[in-house]
Amino acid sequence: MMSYRTRKMVEIFDELSDTLCKVADLAEFVRIAHPQAAHSQAAEDACVSISGIVERLNTHQELYCALRAIVDGGDKFPMSSLDQHVAQLFLFDFEQSGIHLPETERKRVVALNDSILQVGQRFIAGAVSPRAIPRDSLPQNLRQFFSVDGDQVLVTGLYADSPNAMVREAAYRIYLHPDKHQEYLLSEMLSSRHELAQLCGFPTFSHRALKASTAETPDTVNQFLDIMTQRLHKRAAVDFDVMKKLKAATNTGSTEEDLAPWDTPYYTHKVKRDWLQVGSTEFSPYFSLGTCMEGLNILTNSLYNISLISDELAPGEVWAPDVYKLAVFHEREGLLGHIYCDFYERPGKPNQDCHFTIRGGKELPDGSYQNPVVVLMLNLPTPCWSNPSLLTPSMVDNLFHEMGHAMHSMLARTRYQHVTGTRCSTDFAEVPSVLMEYFAADPRVVRTFAKHFQTQECMPEEMLVRLCASKHLFAASEMQVQVFYSALDQRYHGSHPLEGSTTSVLAELQKQYYGIPYVPNTAWQLRFSHLVGYGAKYYAYLLSRAVAAWIWQTYFEADPLNSFSGERYRQECLAHGGGKPARELVADFLGREVTPENLANSLINEIDSKNEHINRIRQ
Repeated sequence: MMSYRTRKMVEIFDELSDTLCKVADLAEFVRIAHPQAAHSQAAEDACVSISGIVERLNTHQELYCALRAIVDGGDKFPMSSLDQHVAQLFLFDFEQSGIHLPETERKRVVALNDSILQVGQRFIAGAVSPRAIPRDSLPQNLRQFFSVDGDQVLVTGLYADSPNAMVREAAYRIYLHPDKHQEYLLSEMLSSRHELAQLCGFPTFSHRALKASTAETPDTVNQFLDIMTQRLHKRAAVDFDVMKKLKAATNTGSTEEDLAPWDTPYYTHKVKRDWLQVGSTEFSPYFSLGTCMEGLNILTNSLYNISLISDELAPGEVWAPDVYKLAVFHEREGLLGHIYCDFYERPGKPNQDCHFTIRGGKELPDGSYQNPVVVLMLNLPTPCWSNPSLLTPSMVDNLFHEMGHAMHSMLARTRYQHVTGTRCSTDFAEVPSVLMEYFAADPRVVRTFAKHFQTQECMPEEMLVRLCASKHLFAASEMQVQVFYSALDQRYHGSHPLEGSTTSVLAELQKQYYGIPYVPNTAWQLRFSHLVGYGAKYYAYLLSRAVAAWIWQTYFEADPLNSFSGERYRQECLAHGGGKPARELVADFLGREVTPENLANSLINEIDSKNEHINRIRQ
């Protein structure tokens, strides 16, 4: 590989990666999404086969040594900063399998990775399993609200939308009651992750997870969370005070001091409904899928000079009859890629909104570009003979969010597919999608497309203002709980052994980070399945929101349809994918260092300005 090469080593590795990903990504999507069992099973077999090939390559010493040599000593061809960055990412992927370690330690890394995967899957299954209790242990007046199975009552969730406070409390205490097996699985996963990180040369698993991220270190994340906690304290207390007064007014004999964690979701929803008269059914007629897609077309055309055009399908091209294909065309550059839209609910379809990369974009040896192909999967109501698919406001938000991921994939113009589009650090990957939520919450944008599906009348202005304002109600208290979850995740993946059980750590941090007290004899963390998929990275949602808010305030708040700002955002953010270190990319685009203080400022500024806006509406 070394002497007779005519290309850079990183180009060869990227071509190998691209060839594997074209098979693996498509097979994984078909496995998840195809409605026919035979296709899904064949795709699963393909996933197993390709995983075996990847595992063999990841433990191939000659490949690793060749890459290590050019990272440490340079290539025979000049390497750019992009080449070096991508080569280091490939190297880190190799080292995830412990290939750089002595054989005994390498085998231990492989065993730990396998154990973490297995234990994590069992923890996720336990996190959503119903809780069964003896029927007689629940007061008779509450049994009617839950499923009864013989002599047992099944509690399947938190019943957060129940107007009955006793039902909400019972569900919370029962569903979140400590479970020894779940506690064992979580503790086992956390200790295995810590051992794995230390074997691979990191002080903690959090240090390992944050490598090459926007935050870069756990210290930065913890400083950000601590600043947010300090600045949210009084603002969240105002939210809780409103909820306490509302609870006291609606519950005879209740005091203003007894707000509990099972109350906050209920009263947040109640205030949205009562104060702003916001109910999903009132708005849905103005949000047919067709008008929403037209709104997205108007937005992407205004910002990026691109159009979303329905494209013809070849026989057998799609996996369900109601899937359609959009060609993404730029005014001057032509075709940029394709988006397959699998939007409607159907039996057996996964109940999740997702963006799937089917083929990543990259420069080809002849100078042309391999255009990206992605799938957006939603679960929207199926149209019927009398009505089109009508979306609730939250469905509109999800549509815009997922289209943000798609635009990241379409507009990235990276040399290497390993860093195309959303293949970037977790705490930057959500920035384009979260930013799209800001557009979906701005009356100037929604006004361009929200029209009644029967009369074609625009949404009345007072409805529009109420809807957009409702998305920011109780923002401080909702953000405070996200800060708490993020801090808990960081502590769990920090120094080990933990000081006490995972539940005692939870109780300690809840007192420090959240304005609602811990409820004794509950173990909320044992239902927190995000600890598996987002271990040490749960903070990424908050940090992505901070960056998105910062971008919005700097470039789009004054004029959300500004083509100059849109083109600059495209060229300086989206075009890079993961090809430029995220921290450097954000700092260059915003012209300021990415510090915990600056990140916190963007979120607090947003909360304060939206609260002022809501207060003006209420007056």
